[in-house]
Amino acid sequence: QVRLEESGGGLVQPGGSLRLSCKASGFLFTLYHMNWYRQAPGKQRELVASATRENTCTYADSVKGRFTISRDNTKNTVELQMNSLKPEDTAVYLCNAHRVGYYWGQGTQVTVSS
Repeated sequence: QVRLEESGGGLVQPGGSLRLSCKASGFLFTLYHMNWYRQAPGKQRELVASATRENTCTYADSVKGRFTISRDNTKNTVELQMNSLKPEDTAVYLCNAHRVGYYWGQGTQVTVSS
């Protein structure tokens, strides 16, 4: 059974940091591109960061220089380190695995507020 389990969300003040983690199981992790998306209320789902199976990392312009994605193929995990958080980063963050089709996690809430 395919599972993507996110953790690490929460409430943080502007300028703070959070580290999200996604644990994958049920599929061959090394063959998949791993992504973090986010969805804010009333907005479209947005691709935030990607780590390809070759470990090439890319970022949305809105988070470049503040967020870092990393994958560990020995642990089947992908993490998102988020620094200098802004209120506009508030969203549900979802882990995604992509090869031909897509697998999705349930998401973890990140709220940036003073």
